[in-house]
Order: sequence, then C-alpha cells, then structure tokens
Amino acid sequence: MMQAIFSEAEDKMKKASEVLRKDFATMRAGRATPSLLDKIQVEYYGTMTPLNQLANISAPEAHLLTVQPWDNSILPAIEKAIQKSDLGLNPNNDGSIIRIAVPQLTEERRVQLVKAAKKKAEDAKVVVRNIRREAIEKINKMEKGKEISEDEAKKGQDEIQKLTDKFGQEIDRILENKEKEIMEV
Repeated sequence: MMQAIFSEAEDKMKKASEVLRKDFATMRAGRATPSLLDKIQVEYYGTMTPLNQLANISAPEAHLLTVQPWDNSILPAIEKAIQKSDLGLNPNNDGSIIRIAVPQLTEERRVQLVKAAKKKAEDAKVVVRNIRREAIEKINKMEKGKEISEDEAKKGQDEIQKLTDKFGQEIDRILENKEKEIMEV
C-alpha cells in the first residue's frame, strides 16, 4: 500500500516537471524554434485547431520560422492567429508560405520573460508540494486506521519529503537552464 502511494506521488511529480518543460518550450527566448507556435490555435472550418495540425512549421535559420499550411486557403486565418498571440511576432504571407522573423529580445523583455519563467517554476513547485501534502495525508490516514505502525508512517513521510526535494531541485535546474537561454544574447 505504501509503495502505491510513493509511485503515485512520483508519477504526479514527474508530470508536473514535464508540464513545466513544455511550458518553457513555448516561451520565446530570442531563438526561433517550431515549439514557439505550439499554443497557437487557428479557426479551421469553425473549430479551433492547433497550428501544428494544420501546417508544417520549421526553423530554417536561427531567427526565422516558416509555416507551410497543407491547405493554402487557411493562410489568412493562420496569419491572424499568429498576430493575435501574445508572442509579439509579425508574420509575412507570400501566398503559399508564412515567414516569421523572430527579432532579438530587448533587455527589458528578457527580464519580463525571466519573471514569467520564475512564476511558472514556482507554480510547478506548488503543485509538487500539494502532491506531497496529499501523500502524507494518505499515510497519516493509514496510521490512524492501524494499517501501518508509527515508525512506518514516519519512514513513509521521510520518503515522500525526499521525493519532493528531488523534484524541487529538478524544477530549479529546469528554471536555471531557461533563464540562461533567455538572457543569452
């Protein structure tokens, strides 16, 4: 029973760090990456559809993204969706392909992005701490129900804390790498 609590907590904490990685992948850091456009939704035949399901997105150069839709009739809708996004990008439509120049970030924008990254990392840490709290509550409930001894409960709580510390450090590493990437000129 204790092992089930540990593995469930570990799986949930792993998912929290993976969500953070995916969030960071969509944050602009001055370099053009196709994942930058992952969160963009385009209206396609009345349905909001992710851009990466409607077009081939590539980064032929360090500061250029190209979007090649499979259906050219959707070019204006893609262009509009990119302009509406909070990425601050300006697409150029030549009738068959959209080119997006990714400008260098200003120092002020870099600082804003670092703040946003820190907030996302802190949110991930809060999720990890909530998972720890839930796991410890389950252990305490088992102890009160006389399913496990006081020593086993204490040992279980220590293991959950070690797991929490491990994922807290992993989140810090992910944040540190993203900060370096954002501040890199």
